[in-house]
Amino acid sequence: MNAEEIDALLPQTQCTRCGYAGCSPYAQAIARGAAEINQCPPGGAATIALLARALGREALPLNPANGVEGPALVAQIDEARCIGCIKCLAPCPVDAIVGAKQLTHTVVAQLCTGCELCVAPCPVDCIVMIPRSALRHPADAPDPAHNRARYIAHSERLARRAAEQAALIAATKNAAGAP
Repeated sequence: MNAEEIDALLPQTQCTRCGYAGCSPYAQAIARGAAEINQCPPGGAATIALLARALGREALPLNPANGVEGPALVAQIDEARCIGCIKCLAPCPVDAIVGAKQLTHTVVAQLCTGCELCVAPCPVDCIVMIPRSALRHPADAPDPAHNRARYIAHSERLARRAAEQAALIAATKNAAGAP
């Protein structure tokens, strides 16, 4: 089984709790034998069982070094405390947080994978993770294929923005050095 096929079995939360930069790098590590199949807390026992069957391996218990299995989570922003700093936007691997600088941000629950990557950068601790089932209008967790597509679009946008900024800096330096 190749890495792409293994990746398709993962929940695509892109949470990095497996010890890799996302689901695809984890799948690549599994494919080359560099990682065990039990490192995905969001996927938990169900994903481990899928991987074990697909790869002809023994199902292992979730590695506690990677976290614990729990309910599906969703980020929630206390909008009254949000200062619009935008520090939560870039870490969200699927662009589930919307907002602009100095404006209140909010989470689109239908898109949130529960990765928790937005929590640490928040300087005012206004982001909490709650069980998806606790939402006033519970939304199903997004489909893994949809998560992957949003993650790819997010990654490509960040790379494009970095390339544009580098080109602008280079052009500015060249203009400053020109007679």
